[in-house]
Amino acid sequence: MISFDELERSWSTLPPASRGFGSVQLIVVRTGDGNHTTPSQVELSPDQGLIGDRWLVNEKRTVDSHISFIDSRIAHLLVGGDPRRAHLPGDNFHVDLDLSEAALPVGTRLRLGTALVEISAKPHAGCNKFEARLGTDALRWVNQKERRARRLRGVYAQILEAGVVANGERVVVA
Repeated sequence: MISFDELERSWSTLPPASRGFGSVQLIVVRTGDGNHTTPSQVELSPDQGLIGDRWLVNEKRTVDSHISFIDSRIAHLLVGGDPRRAHLPGDNFHVDLDLSEAALPVGTRLRLGTALVEISAKPHAGCNKFEARLGTDALRWVNQKERRARRLRGVYAQILEAGVVANGERVVVA
């Protein structure tokens, strides 16, 4: 597991993320009981969320957390660069896109494949599962108040229009 200081030092050396457009680098479907699959393509629905994801069976589900995004560069840091562990943060879409509040304010709409989604106000913070998979330092790093505007832990979105999303497809501010 990577230390807090290593994460901060590594983050500070990353080139700036793309603004306004990017692409899907990895799709993660959370199938339940901590299990994940990484299909090459998924379907999104305003009623069912990401088809096959545990969101639909979650008793506390809300439409403002249909799906989650994480900056693929951050996910890479969190898993120590190991592509076999890339799914561990548990976010549905790893994207090469600036997810910061400045780049994607609440209400920003994104074309994600053929779907349309909207960045929600619901905060996305690391949880017990995140800590168990990636460590206490990683949890502290993504959750610290001073870093919240960066959205290192990612961001939630609501699905407005159904569609299909595949790895490599563009994500564009609509």
